[in-house]
Amino acid sequence: MAEMKRSQMAPAPDELSGCASAEPFALQVIDDSMEPEFKKGCIIIIDPEGLATDGSYVIALIENGYIFRQLRRHEDKYYLVPLNEAYAHEAREIAIEQVKGVIIQQAAPNGRRKDRKKYEYRTKSEVNPGCGTCGQG
Repeated sequence: MAEMKRSQMAPAPDELSGCASAEPFALQVIDDSMEPEFKKGCIIIIDPEGLATDGSYVIALIENGYIFRQLRRHEDKYYLVPLNEAYAHEAREIAIEQVKGVIIQQAAPNGRRKDRKKYEYRTKSEVNPGCGTCGQG
């Protein structure tokens, strides 16, 4: 049986508003809960306007912090699931509104281009166009 571990969460900052909240941003992975796909220390790029679908890697707001997980859908319910089996006990049901962004790219901390990986995604504004570049209607 895999060792049970506790994942780390990033504290929830003050919410951004308007178009500034739609800008992609980078975070560093601080634990091994998403290995083997995302190594501890790698950099992930998050698009807050990314459309979260089954299988997407996402950032979600839970309790008082953000957590990085894979989003899974089963029988009209959504779950955040770690990839590392040592964290399997931390899988949890969430409301889709708790998802605050979709991972669109990862890079090794060394910053070399050959170590970057992109992920397929669509933006919310592609699905539901709003006003101009920020997609707000």
